[in-house]
Amino acid sequence: MEGKWLIADRDLNEREGLKWLLKTSSIPVTNIFLASNFQEFIVLFEKETPDVVLMELDMIGKQEWYNFRELMQIYDPILLFTSAEATFEKARLAIDMLALELMIKPFSTTKVKSAYQKASRKLGTKNATNGSYHTSSYKDMSYEALFIPQDSVLGNYHMAAFQTESIETIDKLYSFLTEYPFKDLHGIFAISDMVVLIFKETCPNVTEQCQKVMRKWEEEFSDPLAIVVHKGNNSTKTLNQKYMQTRKMLEFTYYKGYQQVVELDYSPDWVHIDPFLAPPEQRAWVDMLANFDLEKIKKWLYDEFLQLKERYPDPGLVRIRLTSILAQVRRYMMTYNLDEDQSCEQDYRYIFNSILYDAVLYRTVQNLILFIQKLFLAAQASIRNFKQDPIERGIAFIEAHFSNSHLRLEDVAQYVDRNPSYFSHLLITKTGSSFTDFLTRIRMKEAKRLLTETNMPIKEVSNQVGFQNANYFSRMFKEAIGTSPREFRMKKINMLQDESGSE
Repeated sequence: MEGKWLIADRDLNEREGLKWLLKTSSIPVTNIFLASNFQEFIVLFEKETPDVVLMELDMIGKQEWYNFRELMQIYDPILLFTSAEATFEKARLAIDMLALELMIKPFSTTKVKSAYQKASRKLGTKNATNGSYHTSSYKDMSYEALFIPQDSVLGNYHMAAFQTESIETIDKLYSFLTEYPFKDLHGIFAISDMVVLIFKETCPNVTEQCQKVMRKWEEEFSDPLAIVVHKGNNSTKTLNQKYMQTRKMLEFTYYKGYQQVVELDYSPDWVHIDPFLAPPEQRAWVDMLANFDLEKIKKWLYDEFLQLKERYPDPGLVRIRLTSILAQVRRYMMTYNLDEDQSCEQDYRYIFNSILYDAVLYRTVQNLILFIQKLFLAAQASIRNFKQDPIERGIAFIEAHFSNSHLRLEDVAQYVDRNPSYFSHLLITKTGSSFTDFLTRIRMKEAKRLLTETNMPIKEVSNQVGFQNANYFSRMFKEAIGTSPREFRMKKINMLQDESGSE
């Protein structure tokens, strides 16, 4: 199907080069128009109403963007964008306009030809369907209605959010959904990590339609799909409020996985958890790693992360907690010089990325267990080759035994098979602290936790952190923290009361 093309670029060579590539391609073209600035583009567009627009985004000023967007919504041409700026803002603008392609300069001939072919196919599909192609902007709503609260966009619209596990397939998902014969569909909005569908309030079977779509998707594609349906039974909520609730519910895939349709009519709340390991948990991990106790580690991770029930904790806090565990594993690696092993280091970076970005918690936990299992094998080989780092082993020993009031430098040095004076020198070189200062810092950290989180008497806190004499403990605490243990506890209690009162 032939069509009219409008190429707009401020650079003469770019304009002519893009025109030449189009003319020499096999794409049927009626006319090619060229614009060198935004004003010229507007004049040509309104005069010729092209079918395809290839536009340099950098040509559009902030004050001109609104007029440009309104014009594109009215005439709905196929859009290809170029830019010299590889920024999120440019990508957001391209997504906002549902551009078929955003090409970052300098772009290759192959990239341009591929974009031309894609636009040509889209033009043929658009004309063949005789106007039935879904657009993403409507008279009463636009992308702004999703992202920005607008009281004018109310009503019992039903909403469905579709998300693939791999963000790279969102464009494929969008194309798939625009071609699916939905009933009572009011709009389709492509976002960077999902596709949002708006259904008319008269649609009686949104969930059933979504279930059929999922089955159809699974027949054609391998990437898992998750769908959340928000029934529009509250006309007082704006489209933005429903979108925010739906988006939050989609985060539950982190716990429940993909390949399911979830229906909701409420806003889920997260349970707060401490994202960092407490000192007793740190000691437990030191012991499990030191003893190569993989079964105990598995049970710890399963109980901590895979037995969760609704209400769930914020996934962001869970990810932080996993990185806190990984910090203990990292120290273990350094103890046996495994951070210098290229294979172990690559696996460590993979696990770190898995914690930050994996879409499903179960997979991250399994990856972490397999990684620790590999480290155990490497550490055992390191032991046979006498490659342990004595300082890291010594620090781990101190952290595991600081509550022993009789712990001495000689005990730690003996554990790592080093002369006490030499070990003291190594410790100062690596940490900047003497043995006594290092041990005191660990003890005071645990003392602050016990004073804050428990009602334990000061004398018992003193014993728990390795001091036999409570008065000496109090004197050392005030010297290190600047206040007595009792004053520290009262200050923390008053802070918590003030915070709860302000709520």
